[in-house]
Parts: sequence; C-alpha cells; structure tokens
Amino acid sequence: MNEILAQLFENIQQTTWYEYVAVIAGILSVWYSRKENILVYPVGLINTIIYIYISFKFHLPGEGTVNFYYTVMSIYGWWLWTKRDVNSHEITLHITYSNAKEWQQQFIFFGVMYAGYFFALTLAKKYFFEGAIPWADAFATATAFTAMWLMAKKKVESWWWWIATNIASIPLYFVKTLVLSSMQYIVFLILAVAGLITWMKKAKKNID
Repeated sequence: MNEILAQLFENIQQTTWYEYVAVIAGILSVWYSRKENILVYPVGLINTIIYIYISFKFHLPGEGTVNFYYTVMSIYGWWLWTKRDVNSHEITLHITYSNAKEWQQQFIFFGVMYAGYFFALTLAKKYFFEGAIPWADAFATATAFTAMWLMAKKKVESWWWWIATNIASIPLYFVKTLVLSSMQYIVFLILAVAGLITWMKKAKKNID
C-alpha cells in the first residue's frame, strides 16, 4: 500500500499543466451532460483536443482516436442539442430510451468497433506502439464510441456505455502512469451513475 501511495504522489507531481486542464474540463463536461446543459460540448472540446495529444504521447492510439471521434461528435451533438422547431422555436431533441431496434444497432456498432480496433491495435503494438494494450484499449474505445453516439441523440443508454468505458479506463491509464487521468475516470464513473439516474427520471417525465 505504501508503494502504491508513493507511486501515486510521484506521478501526480509529474503531471503536466495541460493534463490538469484536460481533467478539469472533462469533469465539468460530464457534469454539464448530466444536467442536459449545452456547455457539455464546448467544455468537452477542450478535454478531447488535449487528450488527443496525451494519448499518442503515451502510446494509447485507441484512446487518441476516440478523442478525435469525441471532437467530431461534440460538434455534431452541439448542433443536434440546439436544433429548434421552426414554428414553436422549442428544442426538438429530448431524453428518451432506446427501442429494441436501437439496442440491436448499439451492440452491432460496439461489436464492429471492438473487432476493428482490436485488430488495428494488435498490429500497432507489433510495429509502432510496443506499450499498447489491445484488448483493453479496444474495449474502452468501442464503448466510448457507442456512448458518444447515443449521448448526441440524448439516449438514456449512453450512460450504461459510459460506465463501461470508465471502468475499463481506470486501470488502463493507471498502468500508463497517468494517475491523475485514472483518478479522473473514477470521478467520471461516479458522475455516470448519477447521470444515468437523472436521465432515467427525465425520460420518464418525457414519456408521461
């Protein structure tokens, strides 16, 4: 335990200023998403752009790619969340549950993403990134891709995918000595559970 704590404090001391900025922005963006606040996207863009750099610097190509995807999807989600009805001028997108067809689409999307990234990362580990962890990085990537897609559409199930992403990312970043980022995902996990509960309540009101 003493060795773990010593490593924790040592790694925190070595944390760069831009990782601190990324972590703070990331936590704020998840907080805003739980509140269904449009600031989730501009604040989240700060986090994702910085983590594109961090991910490639620490041989996490899957995470680097997913943060690029986050950046693109943040712009798309920003547009969807601000769309208004031409006549009433009210927001057209509301929090809802996925139907059976959408659930099927989610698992197919996840499966394709996982298989593709696992294959790509296995090759990357052999030729470019010796420190890559294909199965874990591919899982975190595939679940995050699925979660971000559903978040843009305001689907309750996005939080289940975020929970899976966070659980996978906590040890993944820790073994890469990115302790602060690992701790960030612990906070993300707590916020994801809270977000799930909040969005379930809002979805129920939208049904009623």
